[in-house]
Amino acid sequence: MKEFWPELLTKASWEKLIALKKEIKKFIVIGGWAVYLWTGMHKSKDIDIIVDLKTLDYFKKHYCVEKNESIKKYQVKFDKFDIDIYVPYFSRFIIPIEELMKHTKKVSGFEVLEPEFLVIIKQSAQISRKESVKGEKDVIDILALIIKAPFDIKKYFSILKKYKIEHYAKNLLDIIRGFDAKRSEWLGMNFKEFKTWQKNFLKELKQIPKNL
Repeated sequence: MKEFWPELLTKASWEKLIALKKEIKKFIVIGGWAVYLWTGMHKSKDIDIIVDLKTLDYFKKHYCVEKNESIKKYQVKFDKFDIDIYVPYFSRFIIPIEELMKHTKKVSGFEVLEPEFLVIIKQSAQISRKESVKGEKDVIDILALIIKAPFDIKKYFSILKKYKIEHYAKNLLDIIRGFDAKRSEWLGMNFKEFKTWQKNFLKELKQIPKNL
């Protein structure tokens, strides 16, 4: 399977993520590395994490942390990658950070956002940057999570309803219908395998009760 980013960009980032696990007691992996941990597909370039305020203070003491007011995050910049740090009551996601922190699982020793919430966060990113290279990576990550991770479509819809973001369902449909099956190698599938999955999944979506 082809990797989306070249190893030159991902190797140092992965090594730093491993080092962070040894250095810091608690953080939640989101973004591309969370997708990789769930699926084993497509290593990430940057590290995206959620931390509490105590851990943020640790970063401020031991790293050169920059505050990004416009995007509502903190950043640590390295030569080949960044660490993007999101915190409660400051960072703004489609679902509040405080809620996301309640929905994690241990994967390969890391605390990782659950697949259904991760898909929604990835959708939010994709909507804001759909015409970019990162937006293209978001689409691949979303599909990889649905296909390879233990993704529960009913749970996904119940989350959309709870947070009044039901319109994300149409975005997901557009992503699934619009993905070119000729590019299915990005998902570790051949053309026929993807078309079969696509047909079956769209059929499953139609069976989800509208009032779920």
